[in-house]
Amino acid sequence: MASEFKKKMFWRAVVAEFLAMSLFIFISIGSALGFSFPVVGNKTSTRSQDNVKVSLAFGLSIATMAQSVGHISGAHLNPAVTLGLLLSCQISIFKALMYIIAQCLGAVVATAILSGVTSSLPDNLLGLNSLSEGINAGQGLGIEIIATFQLVLCVLATTDRRRTDVSGSAPLAIGLSVALGHLLAIDYTGCGINPARSFGSALIANNFENHWV
Repeated sequence: MASEFKKKMFWRAVVAEFLAMSLFIFISIGSALGFSFPVVGNKTSTRSQDNVKVSLAFGLSIATMAQSVGHISGAHLNPAVTLGLLLSCQISIFKALMYIIAQCLGAVVATAILSGVTSSLPDNLLGLNSLSEGINAGQGLGIEIIATFQLVLCVLATTDRRRTDVSGSAPLAIGLSVALGHLLAIDYTGCGINPARSFGSALIANNFENHWV
């Protein structure tokens, strides 16, 4: 721990996690807040959200950030991914802790900026994750476990240095996994497969109902 604390590269990686997380949250949640208002019978109808657009925004922004800072920090950008790499003995406990703090701070800062930018939007919950009608906490937890598991599995599998059969772009594969998780979970829980992303919205919106899910 002491040796890592003194290394410039270590703090460079922590800062990279913070900056990349901030950009990721601003872009992805910003896309989710951009609702459309379909016109039905020459009248504006209730606003609707394009789940495909939001899923692609989350996936492509993760892929872009992973490609941009992956060589500096590994581009975890998700406490669940950091925990997975910790349990697989690929990073130290201290680095995992600092990464998670940086990720949460990045999410809070980006969501706070979005709060100011989108303050005129009606019923603006800043991407707050919540259970859909008809979904209880246990069901929501099951969805979150499955969606998060496939993401962490993808990260561990595509970044495994022992593999020689992996071809193509690892950041793109991880981005597609994020998009896949959102396509599954948005309609059930809003997709909170990234605890830092969920924390930022909950803190700025001051709403922690079912946040543990």
